[in-house]
Amino acid sequence: MKPVIVIPTYNEAENIHLITRPAKLGLGSAYIAGFKKALEIGADYIFEMDADFSHDPDDIPRMLESAQTADLVIGSRKIPDGKIIGWGLYRKFTSNGAMWFSRLLLGLKTKDVTSGFRCFRRRTLESIPLDEIKSNGYAFQEEMLYRVQKAGFKIAEEPVTFIDRRAGKSKLSKKDIVEFFLIILKLRKIKSSQ
Repeated sequence: MKPVIVIPTYNEAENIHLITRPAKLGLGSAYIAGFKKALEIGADYIFEMDADFSHDPDDIPRMLESAQTADLVIGSRKIPDGKIIGWGLYRKFTSNGAMWFSRLLLGLKTKDVTSGFRCFRRRTLESIPLDEIKSNGYAFQEEMLYRVQKAGFKIAEEPVTFIDRRAGKSKLSKKDIVEFFLIILKLRKIKSSQ
């Protein structure tokens, strides 16, 4: 069993960088580059985590255990025993709104659709056409989840505590927010036409 953790960073110099890129090219493309590298080096389980210490590495063994019977495991803040520490009212409102919007339009069954703490089985990522992923910002999480669910893979959620960033600063821009809504609407259109 070979797990690999993909941690995209930007301006978080205390982290180790395995893939160096010339500029900020977007969250989605960073994850896709990391996923491809993980598959190339023979990973059986591919994790994604934030680089700002919001995700607890102590949750990895529990998520890995859950991945023995699931194709994708979400570190969930929205199921019993999952929680968020350090968010203000505005952040909670926008996150819950994004979750509600994407769950409604795409028929996502997962409770925490925006979580960036995930564990994919190798076969799951191998079956997703990574070069066809349309989103490059924060809609990337919903698009990946939508594609995994649509492909019929088993998705599980494990409760985690998300602690608001202790290092770095928020990278969510207005462009990311606009892209999020556009991508969800495009995916909804594709879903409706099938």
